[in-house]
Amino acid sequence: MATPPLFLLLLLLLSFLLLLRPAHSRSTSKITGTTKPAPLENGDPRQQHAPAECDGRRIHIRELPSQFNADLLLACDSSSFPLLDSSSSNFCASLSDHGLGPRTHNRSRSWYRTDSHRGLEPLFHRRMLEYPCLVADPSLADAVFLPYYSSLDALPFLYSPDQFNSSFLHGLSLYYFLTDKDNSPHVWSRHRGLDHFLVLAGPAWDFSQAPSADPVLFGTSFLTTPELSNLTVLTLESRPSPWQEHAVPYPTSFHPATLARLDAWLSRARSSRRPNLALFVGGGGGGGPNVRGSIRAECENRTDLCEVVNCSGGSCAHDPIRFMRPMLRSDFCLQPPGDTPTRRSTFDGILAGCVPVFFEELGARAQYGWHLPRGEYDRFSVFIPKEDVVFNGVRILEVLEAIPRDEVRRMRERVLELAPGVMYRRQGSSDGLRARKDAFDLAVEGALRRIRRRVRSIAEPELLLEEDDDDL
Repeated sequence: MATPPLFLLLLLLLSFLLLLRPAHSRSTSKITGTTKPAPLENGDPRQQHAPAECDGRRIHIRELPSQFNADLLLACDSSSFPLLDSSSSNFCASLSDHGLGPRTHNRSRSWYRTDSHRGLEPLFHRRMLEYPCLVADPSLADAVFLPYYSSLDALPFLYSPDQFNSSFLHGLSLYYFLTDKDNSPHVWSRHRGLDHFLVLAGPAWDFSQAPSADPVLFGTSFLTTPELSNLTVLTLESRPSPWQEHAVPYPTSFHPATLARLDAWLSRARSSRRPNLALFVGGGGGGGPNVRGSIRAECENRTDLCEVVNCSGGSCAHDPIRFMRPMLRSDFCLQPPGDTPTRRSTFDGILAGCVPVFFEELGARAQYGWHLPRGEYDRFSVFIPKEDVVFNGVRILEVLEAIPRDEVRRMRERVLELAPGVMYRRQGSSDGLRARKDAFDLAVEGALRRIRRRVRSIAEPELLLEEDDDDL
């Protein structure tokens, strides 16, 4: 048999190697969740020739030094922060797998021990790498995403005594990098930073201290630093009159990778038998008169109608089994304020088809307009003013018992319709699931609307005086 020519062998070898080559390689550091975007190639659909459906949606991910993201994960050691509450001391382990955390057990396909706060930053960063309308050239972008793990960078200022009095410095190193003459400062200056956005995984109150505060209280000055005031910031809870931030849902422990797994869970929640009228998941309630104390007292007197899952000391933080099963067997989930008005439990309950009961407007209605339509709260929730419960003798269980069963079923169905939009699906999920918008998708759409209006305000300043019109 004749020997094939050498050039033919080389051609076959080259073809084989090209088949093995990934379309868009990315470098990943040792710790999960630190994937860095590779440079986009000419002809990449995320380049300047992005499809028409990307009009107004093109995003550039700003490449930042690892000190702003990957290094913060590598250096995450809760023992380094002596003022950190012991119940939060294991959050570093829950930042693995791009912020999802470890699986609840080896056979789990969709459930993780996700940290309800800081996991959102690496999770959001990883999901941004899959965004279909990325562009390599920032001049072609409608928005610029900064993969800065800001709440992790805040930890020394919040929980280390030697840096507690320097909390006004939080975020300034990022600003200095973005405006440095050697780091393409025109990307920032083009729209004065109004087209930039990032995630700050925590309540805005923790980052709203005046830079000149004396004495220094708990918190940093990230949201009150003039140099950063043009950023659009996605937080877990916003202030009553936010200028730059907008609240997005807390990450729950449910991160399906396929549409079948999402639908299977929603089917389970829809058909679940619910012997409990109401459920309270949480701690607190001690001290003087407060709504949590009233809830506990009422539930303890009516155990036939109300169940309490005690989460004192952070016992439920990374263990969703403790509260998800009780939520599946309850009609209503009571969501009183705690240290701040909002709660992750609101979104856990929505995933379980448990109708939320709020006790103040800031608990949700005034927060999550990109994910929960503000004009529809009566269709999927109950509102009982906390003052009526604590001081005016209103009985929560009597109010809930008076709601007709058909109405409860309609409310539950609406809750489950909203559920896909408040959960964060797993990265690398199926095409079928990607076609259904989740919390990340809605957050990005909302950020783009907000940025579009703020950039227009450069030429039309009167837009800044209008009511916030970028909600659903």
